[in-house]
Parts: sequence; structure tokens; C-alpha cells
Amino acid sequence: MGLFSGPFSGTRPDNLGVRDGRLAPPKRTPNNVNSQIDRNADAQHYIEPLRYTGDARQAWAALRRVIDGMPRVKVISSDANYLYAEFTSKWMGFVDDTEFYLDEKAGVIQVRSASRLGRGDHGVNRERVEFIRAQLAQAKA
Repeated sequence: MGLFSGPFSGTRPDNLGVRDGRLAPPKRTPNNVNSQIDRNADAQHYIEPLRYTGDARQAWAALRRVIDGMPRVKVISSDANYLYAEFTSKWMGFVDDTEFYLDEKAGVIQVRSASRLGRGDHGVNRERVEFIRAQLAQAKA
């Protein structure tokens, strides 16, 4: 269950994690984003990966600081190149599963964020990733 278990927290998916350098593919519903898909084939779900310059470990540590500073988040798993966090909505307790994969070969942090339940998310998953991107850019300034 999520940070605040409730009727809308749902069950943690069993397809999370990195397999062969890839996060899980997007769901068919519109309430998720993924940086590892073809933008032209699926613009609805595509989101730019988080780009960094300089040291990958410093970028990864900066990401962790941003995540730790966000409200209603619980980091479930974190290691040298993978981070999985559950974000819980303020009002109804809906849970979004958000994953980050440090792809040092590509020089980016890949991201996937998906609502556990329902179809729509009012753009919350995309907005969260863009907020994190902005925080990382600000941290560099």
C-alpha cells in the first residue's frame, strides 16, 4: 500500500524496475509518461528524459534531494542507478508510481510516472516530472 493507504491507493504494479536497460512501457491509458518511448510513435506518453551535465553521481544525488523534498512521497527503492517512489495525491489518496533510471551511457536520467488507478490524471504525472526537471535545473544555477 502507499504512503496513506486508502480506497484509492491500489496495488503496487509487478512490472516495475529496469529490465535490459529499460523501464516498463507506458500503459494504454492517458495517465502516464515515459521517456524511453518513441516520441513520434506515442507523443501522448512521451516525455523528455532528465538531462544532466557533469558528474552522473552528483546529478543522481541532486535528484534524490529533490524527491526527498517533495510532499506526500515515499521512496520505496533506491540504489546506484534506480529510484522508485510512490507519490500520493492530497485529496483522495491516489498513488502514482514514479521511477528513475540513471542511464550513464546516454547521459540522461530516464523517467516513467504512472497513475495506479483510473484513466485520467489531469496531467499530474507530466507536471510532476517537469517540476522535478525545473528543480534540478535550479539546483545547478
